[in-house]
Amino acid sequence: MAMRFKGGVHPDYHKETAGLAIETLPLLPRYAVPLSQHLGAPGTPLVTKGQQVAKGEPLSQPQGFVSVPVHAPTSGAVKAIKDWPHPLGRSLPAVEIEADGEDRLWDGLAPLGDWRQQAPAALRDALKAAGLVGMGGATFPTHVKLSPPADKPIDTFILNGAECEPYLTSDHRAMLEQAPAVMEGLGLMARVLGVKRIIIGVEANKPDALEALRKACPPDVAAEFVLLEAKYPQGSEKHLIVALTGRRVPAGGLPMDVGCLVQNVGTAVAACEAVGQGLPLIERVTTVTGEGIARPANLRLRVGTLLADVIAHCGGLGPRIAKVIFGGPMMGLGQFSLEVPVIKGTSGILCLPAERITQYLADPCIRCGTCVDACPMGLVPSAMGVLAERGRFADLADYRVGDCIECGSCAYVCPSFRPLVQLFRRGKAELRALESRSGAA
Repeated sequence: MAMRFKGGVHPDYHKETAGLAIETLPLLPRYAVPLSQHLGAPGTPLVTKGQQVAKGEPLSQPQGFVSVPVHAPTSGAVKAIKDWPHPLGRSLPAVEIEADGEDRLWDGLAPLGDWRQQAPAALRDALKAAGLVGMGGATFPTHVKLSPPADKPIDTFILNGAECEPYLTSDHRAMLEQAPAVMEGLGLMARVLGVKRIIIGVEANKPDALEALRKACPPDVAAEFVLLEAKYPQGSEKHLIVALTGRRVPAGGLPMDVGCLVQNVGTAVAACEAVGQGLPLIERVTTVTGEGIARPANLRLRVGTLLADVIAHCGGLGPRIAKVIFGGPMMGLGQFSLEVPVIKGTSGILCLPAERITQYLADPCIRCGTCVDACPMGLVPSAMGVLAERGRFADLADYRVGDCIECGSCAYVCPSFRPLVQLFRRGKAELRALESRSGAA
């Protein structure tokens, strides 16, 4: 029986691109690499205008422990370091590179070799130097995640192969086409942690992916292969842990509080390439899909590739295009410019025509409780939405608004079309501001 969790929803999954093999976008004339592509402090530039850089060369210096560098996606000249449209919805510093067409590798790249022969600390340092982050969208630096405090020992390592967000299939294709790299990356991260129990969770609508990983599993990597119920948000860390281990992360807690650590499929591939080949995180697989794009595809894109170039490669946008989203329809972010670059966390580019976009006026809450049933965190979205709407932000703490993962399940089922996720985001921000002012006083 497929493993499951309480709550969640079953949206139309639209996984039509699951059968499309990964293709590589050809080298482009220019790239824009944001200095901020992860949770934590952005790095400071290591390069200057006019400088020649090689593929894989560091462009930034990490600032502090929770920070990683970014690297040049190809060889060429630094045209500028300036504010550039960012997928988060504002302009942030980026390094613009004019490609020279040679795609010359940086001579400072040095693979460690077989991860089985390396010390855990050396592996962790290599992952940081390669700029690895969680590639499922959260973009938390991988080396930080692999450095739990001594009083939070990890006994279970989980590979997240759920890919529950509608339309996205990049992880599915990676599991099918890069299964050996996934398993090697999984093994080396488990070595860093020193864990013995490894669980691989894949949704039941991707049995071919689970079988591919099973066949690629090295003899010295003892892993459990588990089919999960196809339900959104199955890929959420906390719900994956519940479904696979029965452990519940406490309110306000982290997976390490219950001895678990979760990593994404793409992160495992990048870890394998960083250690085995010395390659930094300068490319990723991204699903380009939706009814508003001429030719959907699963593309291997270099970090810094401009959205306009991706769209052109896929035949252009349809005449009635209304929205382009980085990510999926449930948790993705609508874009405001075709000049935004692909970053390390860009799992999908969703192009939707006007007929797929619903515009409406929200009605008052009718207290039907549908959102309560759908909430995978066991919250009361109906009450939280009313409190946020009325400006009673201090009261939101009593309703555990901080535990909301902003998955959108509540808004998806709401018959009154209430913008619940937006209300919760505002409520969290206002509550943080209140707590900050209270602490300063």
